[in-house]
Amino acid sequence: MSPQADLVTAAGEVPGYLGPTAALVVAAAVIGYLTARARVVPIVGFLVAGVLIGPAQFGVVDSSEAVEAAADIGVILLLFTIGIEFSLERLARVWTWIAVAGGLQLVLAAGAGLGVTLALGGGWRDGLFTGFLLALSSTAIVLKLLGERRESSAVRGRLALAVLIAQDLAVVAMVLVVPLLGPTADGGGSAGVALLWAVLTAVAVIAAVLVLARRVMPALLDVVARTCSPEVFLLAIVAVCFGTAYLTALAGVSVSLGAFLAGLVVSESRASTQALAEVLPLQIVFSAVFFVSVGMLLDVGFMLADLPLVLGAAAGALVLKTLTTAVAASAVGIRLRTAAATGLLLAQVGEFSFVLLTVGTAAGLAPLGLADDGAQVVVAATVLLMLATPQLAAAAARLDRSRGAAAGPVSADEDGAHRDHVAIIGWGPTALELAGTLRDRGVGVVMTTLNPDGAAQAEADGHTVVRGDPTKGEVLRVAGVPAARLAVVAEDDPEQAVRVVAAARAVTIAPIVARPLGAVDVVELADAGADHVLDRDRISGHALERAVLAELGHRVAHPDRGRTVVDTTRVVRYTWPDGSGCGHGDSSRPVVPWAHGCVGCLREGTEWVHLRTCLSCGYVGCCDSSPRRHARLHAAADDHALVASAEPGESWAYCFVDDVTVPAPGGAAPEAETSAAQQ
Repeated sequence: MSPQADLVTAAGEVPGYLGPTAALVVAAAVIGYLTARARVVPIVGFLVAGVLIGPAQFGVVDSSEAVEAAADIGVILLLFTIGIEFSLERLARVWTWIAVAGGLQLVLAAGAGLGVTLALGGGWRDGLFTGFLLALSSTAIVLKLLGERRESSAVRGRLALAVLIAQDLAVVAMVLVVPLLGPTADGGGSAGVALLWAVLTAVAVIAAVLVLARRVMPALLDVVARTCSPEVFLLAIVAVCFGTAYLTALAGVSVSLGAFLAGLVVSESRASTQALAEVLPLQIVFSAVFFVSVGMLLDVGFMLADLPLVLGAAAGALVLKTLTTAVAASAVGIRLRTAAATGLLLAQVGEFSFVLLTVGTAAGLAPLGLADDGAQVVVAATVLLMLATPQLAAAAARLDRSRGAAAGPVSADEDGAHRDHVAIIGWGPTALELAGTLRDRGVGVVMTTLNPDGAAQAEADGHTVVRGDPTKGEVLRVAGVPAARLAVVAEDDPEQAVRVVAAARAVTIAPIVARPLGAVDVVELADAGADHVLDRDRISGHALERAVLAELGHRVAHPDRGRTVVDTTRVVRYTWPDGSGCGHGDSSRPVVPWAHGCVGCLREGTEWVHLRTCLSCGYVGCCDSSPRRHARLHAAADDHALVASAEPGESWAYCFVDDVTVPAPGGAAPEAETSAAQQ
């Protein structure tokens, strides 16, 4: 059968991979949801899901190559995103921690494992192998938790990352050394030469990647970003990630370290925020598969049969890892509480210990000198410690309550968060003019755009710019939209404007001003979350400035001194109450007022007394006390029965047909102001 035919599944035939894959994803989703509702870290839910569906329990999913491959991809993407967020500058600042604290932690943990094994009657070969297993922590879980808890910039977070980098570097040497510890291994000089060659190769690869990050990648990603195509950009980013990981793996460097280096390469580009936002959804999915696959390794039957041994091993690892890491952290001047907190954070045994365990058992080694049971004890204790890591991280945070008191090469507060500013989402002449006006008035501005040339122009004008797709939550978070005073969505086509407004509303409660390019659908924009909508076909670009400045409480001059002036950008939304005695409530929809005064009077040059806004189309007309009664004339001519008062401080509405007044419909708010008060 041809390869093409192999890809075609006969009608009614279920592909062999589909059942286990569906079970894995469904179990992860269901248990992840339940743990989230129970306010438990999702990682725990994924591990529990893996335990339940694994081959040793219900056997729904075997530990197949497909699951393992997906889990490996999850680790690669996780480390890649961490690298993007970290940057070479921050890495250079903690280099001393990597070399001293990381190196000392490896030596102390390996020595502790050797000592325990010898005390239990095992040999030195098994002891050193056990020490290697003990020395490694879970990069995937620790960094995931630090990101979720917003603690990556804390001293213990940066120190934990430094130690984890040292451990990932050490994996290269451990994988080469462990086979040499086997009882039948040839420990001649050739092995030492191979080890030295591997270390030199790893150093050369790292140096080459760092040069690439500085010299080549920023310009290359800028070229790709100019396509303004999220799909093309995502493919390019994934290619960088997996390409770098593959090349470093060929050179003998661990895949996780290669992925982290790939992230560092991308972090040097001005498009790093866009890269992070594009790859995060993939990382979330595959990371979940990784944690599920780890849970699948646990044999609950063995754990229950040998519970004292498993619990003893887990407790011993917890104590030894905490102590050795705390001592190593103290050696670089970290205060005791932070050092102990870092020890708790890294107290678990890592995912790469599973790889090392496979290599060691194949060479005839047994953890703790326990023969065949040793491997199962390590797996059970590792999974238990991984399950406990969220609680250990919480305990570490409580222990390290005092912030900013630790000594170290990096300041404690470097999150660079934007606050109390105006977020301008979009680029163009009107957006740049608004940004300049706000800056002149002392208002902080952060601009966001997907266009590299637009970003360069805004930066040339002196504005802070975040590059990326503004429909992605990560881009909006970096731009500080959740903490902004106001968000402005400008210069987008109507469909994109709706998507951006919805994304911004999902992360902020601040007012949102929308100014799309083209036909405006007020209902769509209002439903998406816009508070102000500007139709450039009906009002000038200066209205955008007036709307923003007014929302910020700045003085705004109006042409009609002493009169009520209707805000022609603020969305008027009245949810007509049931039981009002009016049968026209369905015709009330979100509208934007047509003009700052009565449309008919402005056309005729006549005067009005009070103003009303039509709740079907936004027409602004004068009241029945006015000479021309344009509000009632419009209602009769267009069959628009409902109006709302446009006077300051009034929030009532009226139906001309049914003669019903509604004192305060849901969502009502005064939509007008007196121009004299603004002078």
